[in-house]
Amino acid sequence: MATPAAHVQADDHEVRVTSPDRVIYPATDRTPEVTKLQVVEYYVAVREGIMRALTDRPVALERWTTGVHEGITLATGRGDKSDAFYSKRVPKGAPPYVGTARVAFPSGRPAEEVCVTNLATVGWCAQMGTITFHPWPTRSGDNDHPDELRIDLDPQPGTTFTDAVRVAGVACELLEELGITGYPKTSGNRGVHVYVRIEPRWDFVDVRHAAIGFGRALEQRDEGVTTRWWKEERGERIFVDFNQNARDRTIASAYSLRPRPGAPVSTPVTWEELAGLTDPRDFHLFSVPDRLADGDPWAGIDDTAHSLEPLLRLYEESGEGEANYPPDYPKMPGEPPRVQPSKKVASHWDDEGNRVEG
Repeated sequence: MATPAAHVQADDHEVRVTSPDRVIYPATDRTPEVTKLQVVEYYVAVREGIMRALTDRPVALERWTTGVHEGITLATGRGDKSDAFYSKRVPKGAPPYVGTARVAFPSGRPAEEVCVTNLATVGWCAQMGTITFHPWPTRSGDNDHPDELRIDLDPQPGTTFTDAVRVAGVACELLEELGITGYPKTSGNRGVHVYVRIEPRWDFVDVRHAAIGFGRALEQRDEGVTTRWWKEERGERIFVDFNQNARDRTIASAYSLRPRPGAPVSTPVTWEELAGLTDPRDFHLFSVPDRLADGDPWAGIDDTAHSLEPLLRLYEESGEGEANYPPDYPKMPGEPPRVQPSKKVASHWDDEGNRVEG
């Protein structure tokens, strides 16, 4: 017999939760099992943080409708099928309180995405199997000019979370020298994210160039950092993933659950706290609500919007020019050849990355 639906109050709306006892996260040696109802209740409990991260932003939904179990993979969107997938359009059956925002993908195709304007929308998305929220770095009124720069410090094979924390400390010093305030959070896995609120005066190309310039400046300060796009060139270093600032690329929001054992959370921290952090798995569905009740380290993130000009100067001063875009993007002006270095034969490729016969 099916378990009756549960109901969760989310501010002015009641969210109906079907199959409330479905196990989304199996128990681990650190955490008990997590049900679908508990996921919805978690997002209501972290109201202050999740609404600060999502309000008025188009949001792609990472949906694990049958739970985060061994053998379930996330569909890439390249024709493969899986029980876990991204929703970049508003799911069917959305209640009237769910807002939308029209966005355009790099291909030029438009879509209506969820746009969070109330807590019930977050709860309903969780009811629909959403584990992780991926907001755009824009507000819905202007989806061409980001108000957020995202610095993604991604550990490569042979490096650890501790290495990412060390590099984040170097990033903090550089930002302070530039007069910019950065806000760090755990990724929910091994990485570290640093967010900067910016004036919405620049387009995605400029914001991406700012991230490239910042990453190249970090390379000059720490030999354990790389901005090399090709994996074979990165080595055992922390990769500054500048392409997370390209149009239609998103990062798990602050206070989002991640689809890994133990229901970990991408959790905002202070710089001092980050420096002493050794195991980000301590931040999970059961521990983060109490932590947020004591105050949000990102409470002041919207107080100041910075200029991108100092970071754009770093890009120009690097003298290296454009970097590669992801392979699903159209060829961009000034972009280097999209040829893996180990496969490139100089005489067989032109400057635009086109194969030359003979």
